Amino acid sequence: ANPRNAAAGSLRQLDPKIAASRRLDLFVYTLEEAREHGRSHWQAMDWLESLGFKVNPLRRRFEDIEAIIQYIEDWRFKRQELPYATDGMVIKLDSLALQEKAGYTAKSPRWAIAWKFPAQQGQSRILDITLNVGRTGAITPIAELEPVVLAETTVSRASLHNEDYIRDKDIRIGDQVLVQKAGDIIPEIVESLKDKRDGSEEIWQPPTHCPACGSNSVRVEGEAVRRCPNPGCPAQIRERVIHYASRGAMDIEGLGPAVVDAFFRAGLIENAADLYSLKPEDIEELERMGKKSAANLVAAIDKSKSQPLEHLLFGLGIRFVGAKAARLLAENFGSIDALMAASHEQLTTVPEIGDTIAASVVSELADPDMQKLIRRLQAAAVNTTQEAARTGGPLEGKTFVLTGTLEGLTRTEAQKLIEEGGGKVTSAVSANTDYVVAGEKAGSKLDKAQALGITILDKNQLLQLRGRSFS
Repeated sequence: ANPRNAAAGSLRQLDPKIAASRRLDLFVYTLEEAREHGRSHWQAMDWLESLGFKVNPLRRRFEDIEAIIQYIEDWRFKRQELPYATDGMVIKLDSLALQEKAGYTAKSPRWAIAWKFPAQQGQSRILDITLNVGRTGAITPIAELEPVVLAETTVSRASLHNEDYIRDKDIRIGDQVLVQKAGDIIPEIVESLKDKRDGSEEIWQPPTHCPACGSNSVRVEGEAVRRCPNPGCPAQIRERVIHYASRGAMDIEGLGPAVVDAFFRAGLIENAADLYSLKPEDIEELERMGKKSAANLVAAIDKSKSQPLEHLLFGLGIRFVGAKAARLLAENFGSIDALMAASHEQLTTVPEIGDTIAASVVSELADPDMQKLIRRLQAAAVNTTQEAARTGGPLEGKTFVLTGTLEGLTRTEAQKLIEEGGGKVTSAVSANTDYVVAGEKAGSKLDKAQALGITILDKNQLLQLRGRSFS
């Protein structure tokens, strides 16, 4: 549907030959510890280019904001001539010293900002409004559109979110509509072109039944969506398996929606637990699979058994339990059995777990079908435990940044050492950093720490502070 998904899907192919055949390409755009190769971002990019890396030839340096805006405006329409899709430009401070001074927010650098081009728009017509059932039972109306090309991709569907959205925008079947791709990625209907109506348009009626299983749909007071209340709904089960395998959950490489659909069509699975009974010979005859891909996929499924409890909890798709809530619950209760036995009151003693999440956890873990699924996962040797969060450790409440190479200790080992002692590791140095652990070839992070007067530790000092040796 778009170049970004095509690239991501190619990189996640189980067969590296398939990924290689896709002829992916890239422009490098940044360099960690860039101070070792000059005083500016531009010099760092020149150095990367001298090594043979591809750097975007359209990059420019400017002395004033007006020139930057003019350059961006020039490319607003000329971008259609590029041999790749782009939805904007990034403006960066060139001086590495100024970059360090600007620092970072929790999510992004303060010394860089993305300038997005206005979304490309086009006209289409709504041929029909169909329904999609999600993993939590949400029934979402989807506009089926006459195909329209936007941002180099063909758009034929767009979410209409819920019945209130349709009513407020007065969207009807048969309407001419203005369509755009938000961020050049997500199709959305901007407005219905009411002056083009000829009287043949139909007012859409909200569904009274689930389109997948026929159960009466329910709209809870205070919510905008209608839901299918049947946990055994085949559409919900499909979406739950896709979510279970997704990144951030059980992260089963190669198990995407198309493969899940193929498993269901072949009658190989009915829920996530069935994945662990699959053998390579069960799936190698499926379309686009083959012996090698089948073996790789079964190995990836088996590998997921060792994921920590927080990934399993997130993968189970309990409503309102996102990745962060799953981690908090896993760290505080330590096992799925303890969590299943926990009361509403016990759950709400966990910081950031409120009544809504607690009620959902109690309700869903008490469901017989959910309990049966969990027991089958346990029988398949899927990990259902996690070490509880440690408190009172020697590094409790301290924030660390790692930079450079630590002799005899990998970055992952150092981070684990700190976290097991109650500390926290972040990627950027700031006034809130307590310690910077510096190894060989420490770069700009060390310079910034020294400028801020932050305590610098080497590997041995870290081990002493942690109160242990490492071998």
